Amino acid sequence: MSEKDTDAQVSDAEAERMLDAALGGLTPHEALLEASRADAEKTEERAAAIAKNRERALKLLEAIEKSIR
Repeated sequence: MSEKDTDAQVSDAEAERMLDAALGGLTPHEALLEASRADAEKTEERAAAIAKNRERALKLLEAIEKSIR
């Protein structure tokens, strides 16, 4: 086996270890599902924040209109 082959095998093994560490012991499919669920939760949080900001903006607009009159 040449030195190049050995280096490639070491690099492959190192990359595999780094991938395993990044996935936290999950399979790629499990990691994808977890990321998808987390994104869905963020979507719900963003929708709630948008609704709350809209409510605040309407109250502020109402207060401004009252102060003008």
